[in-house]
Amino acid sequence: MFSHVVIFWTDPQNSSAPDELVAGAQKYLKPIPGSVFFHVGKMVGSHRPVVEQSYQVALNLVFQDKKAQDDYQVHPEHLKFVSECSKLWKRVVVYDFA
Repeated sequence: MFSHVVIFWTDPQNSSAPDELVAGAQKYLKPIPGSVFFHVGKMVGSHRPVVEQSYQVALNLVFQDKKAQDDYQVHPEHLKFVSECSKLWKRVVVYDFA
């Protein structure tokens, strides 16, 4: 298995950015073939100090292997997501692990 986790800090000037980003991921990324698990959502607050709470949206994808994730990265719908939705975020951090 290959996990691809993307953390987004949205533009604070745009209060609808988290919802728009989730909708964009659902529209462009979810239909891309190759993932065995797809989940996107907004940060959930916690009373636990160990829980990171400075971001607004997270994307969690699991692929069968790195090749499937590599194919996903160059898929036209992934490229369209980046093109259409990058205005919604100020910072992105990616965690890939197998």
